[in-house]
Amino acid sequence: MMRFMTVIKINAITVPADGGDELARRFAARAGAVDNQDGFEGFELLRPTDGKLTWLVVTRWRDEASFEAWRTSPAFGQGHRQAGEGPQASGHPGPGHAADAAAEPRPVAVSSELWSFVVSGGSAGTAGQAPPRP
Repeated sequence: MMRFMTVIKINAITVPADGGDELARRFAARAGAVDNQDGFEGFELLRPTDGKLTWLVVTRWRDEASFEAWRTSPAFGQGHRQAGEGPQASGHPGPGHAADAAAEPRPVAVSSELWSFVVSGGSAGTAGQAPPRP
């Protein structure tokens, strides 16, 4: 039996100081666009709170093959449509630094970098659980 291990893809997107709200708006406009992609387990858009200009798009995939299937799909190309940009770079489900054709005339990001991880340890935590009884 083949065992799958969740693959984490993080797209570190650097935006100008006034670009964060637009990045968040573009992601919100495409919320759920990747939800039905085979192997997609979820994502979070992380806004910096420390004055930095790099936002993180954290995606989780069942395996590398699932991510690659999405990255090379027409749906990815549509979500990342921009002159000179193709499905070879980014690892996130939203529009991120891409312009949505005529509706979004300019890129939001200054740069982006794709990071790749697998979960090697951690803890589920106790948030939301009832405290133990005495």
